[in-house]
Amino acid sequence: MILSKLLPVVVGLGAGILVSAGVFTVLLSVGLVPRFAGKTHTGEKIFLYEEMVVFGTLVGCLASVFPGAVIFGREWLQKRLEAGAAFEWLVLTVEALTGLFAGIFVGCLALAIAEMLDSIPILTRRIGFRHGLGLMVISIAMGKAVGSLLYFWHPIFR
Repeated sequence: MILSKLLPVVVGLGAGILVSAGVFTVLLSVGLVPRFAGKTHTGEKIFLYEEMVVFGTLVGCLASVFPGAVIFGREWLQKRLEAGAAFEWLVLTVEALTGLFAGIFVGCLALAIAEMLDSIPILTRRIGFRHGLGLMVISIAMGKAVGSLLYFWHPIFR
C-alpha cells in the first residue's frame, strides 16, 4: 500500500528534477545570465541574476502545479487590497511590469538561441556533415510540429 503511494512521488520528483535540469541547461548553454550582466555592465550582480532565474522558475513551477494555491493577477490583488477600484492603478502597474519583464526575458532568450544557431554551420563543417543538412532541419521542424499538434490535440495540461 505504501509502495503504491510512494512510487508516484518518486517518479514525479525525478521527472521534475529532469525538467528543471533541462530548463537550466538551456539557459546556461545560450549564456543568458552572463549576457544580461555583460550588456548592463553589472557583472558583480551575476549571482543575484542567477538566483532570480531560479526563483522565477520555482514560482512558475508552483503556479503550474498548484494553480489554486498560487494565484496572481487582478483578482488576487483586488482581494488582498480590499479596496477595489481605488487601487486599480496598482493592479495595472503590477500587470504591466510583469508583462514587461516576461517580454524582456523571452526576447533575450530568443536572441540568445538565434545566436547559438549560428554555431550549427561551424559544427557541421567540423564534424564533416556535408550532405543531408536540409533534410535534418526539415526533420527537426516536422518533429516539433507533430509534437505540438499532439500536445494540443490531447489536452493533458488541463
